[in-house]
Amino acid sequence: MMEGQDFWQNAEAGQAVMKEKTAIESSAQTWRALHKSLEDIKVMFELSSEEGGDSFLPDIESSVKALAKDVDSAELELMLSGPTDKNNAIVTIHPGAGGTESQDWAEMLLRMYLRWSERRGYKTEIIDMLPGEEAGIKSVTFDVIGKDAFGFLKSEAGVHRLVRISPFDSNKRRHTSFASVFVYPEVEDDVVIDIDEKDLRIDTYRASGAGGQHVNKTSSAIRITHIPTNIVVQCQDERSQLKNKNKAFKVLRSRLYDLEMKKKEAEMEKIHNEKKDIAWGSQIRSYVFMPYQMAKDHRTGHEVGNISAVMDGEIDGFIEAYLLGRRAKDNKELP
Repeated sequence: MMEGQDFWQNAEAGQAVMKEKTAIESSAQTWRALHKSLEDIKVMFELSSEEGGDSFLPDIESSVKALAKDVDSAELELMLSGPTDKNNAIVTIHPGAGGTESQDWAEMLLRMYLRWSERRGYKTEIIDMLPGEEAGIKSVTFDVIGKDAFGFLKSEAGVHRLVRISPFDSNKRRHTSFASVFVYPEVEDDVVIDIDEKDLRIDTYRASGAGGQHVNKTSSAIRITHIPTNIVVQCQDERSQLKNKNKAFKVLRSRLYDLEMKKKEAEMEKIHNEKKDIAWGSQIRSYVFMPYQMAKDHRTGHEVGNISAVMDGEIDGFIEAYLLGRRAKDNKELP
């Protein structure tokens, strides 16, 4: 088909086919590698049955463990079948009420996701961040760049709750803080999102926070308001007004796309009379530092006692439990 003379007459369709071809080849390569690892283990088993073959046992054990881990990872990727699961992710974190306490919690979540991204080999890019007055952050939006980033991180959307002895309370009392996490798929260039310029209000202003003297001398920061939906996005990370504008438009396109997808989901849920698993205002996970240590996901029941590891980015268990739960629900609903 790709060899046909008319294949590239429609450039967008051609690119879509090439993208699908690349994804299929990548998946096939993964499973071929797993099959080869299995065959290598079989050979070692045969050698171990011969005289003096005990020396292969440590290698067999380590190879089986590595293969099991790789199979789990490959199966996890198979669960990401949504139309935008393969895309980059745009993540926004907002602290709840509570001032410095919640703002500090929002910054802790930011670090958790940055560390998780680093562990998976993803790149991250801060698009916009507003620091708190005393500590923490008032808001942050960042890009997570890598294959399946949105498919994994979509499970993190919702309200995250922290319970701890406050480092900002001189009386060492226990505080509860909340922060909201929003996750959007980064919309690729081949996805058409109609944005009418007359529906936009674009404001420029001087950036605040880190960045040296330059940010205070020029109005390089950009704020775009989409009037029909009242969606507001802003970017002040770059020194160039044009670069900030391009980044802000990227976030706006992703949010409008996400809004359309949610409308379609809502229509389907109305038909099936279903209740959404994740919605704004839902508390999806609690992180308890005192009087005991535990992170627990309220949707799946998955919990981890090593809270320090979780805050250092080890959240794959929560993500996997969510994806497994979604797959089980989808399979149950199949006729």
